[in-house]
Amino acid sequence: MLGVTDLPTYLAGLVLIVLLPGPNSLYVLSVAARSGVRTGYKAAAGVWCGDAVLMTLSAAGVASLLQGNALLFGIVKYAGAGYLTWLAVGMLRAAWGMWRTRRVRAEAPASVAAAEERPFRRALVISLFNPKAILFFVAFFVQFVDPGYAYPALSFVVLGAFAQLASFLYLSALIFSGTKLAAAFRSRRRLSAGVTTAAGALFLGFAVKLTLASA
Repeated sequence: MLGVTDLPTYLAGLVLIVLLPGPNSLYVLSVAARSGVRTGYKAAAGVWCGDAVLMTLSAAGVASLLQGNALLFGIVKYAGAGYLTWLAVGMLRAAWGMWRTRRVRAEAPASVAAAEERPFRRALVISLFNPKAILFFVAFFVQFVDPGYAYPALSFVVLGAFAQLASFLYLSALIFSGTKLAAAFRSRRRLSAGVTTAAGALFLGFAVKLTLASA
């Protein structure tokens, strides 16, 4: 179909890959849990736009350039790791503020609210500053593109559309799951502080993993 081979296998692999936890999905979940469905979808939109850009760059051959240029790969890699670390520190500071005021019923601390003012941009940057993602799109997509098909770009569009659909369904599930946690977070500051601390620690883990990645 339109130069795509073995579509059932692609879809099965895509589902497994989308379900793997990563900084994008974790960020969307945390934003939705703190600020609700609308803000959660703003963050999700950043992820979808970032993925679309990476898919386009992959189809254009930029992934091969990253893979063959250690310096360029390193620049993008460390920039991404630095940004994830910055987000992690912000989460840990917010968690500490929640813990110190755990006996006070109030709205989310200013540091958390500020972090949610630009959920689209933050999610977009998280997506774009991940060189492993662009390499993944080529390594995974190319297996299901018929080399003899006259319009390979169309094949990438089809594969990308399925990827975005899977991401939309998954992130939507996370957003609505996150909103169910929001009431508990607002009424239980210890729980909120603990979850925020865990999220910050996971982001630090993602940063370390990205730092150790190789092309």
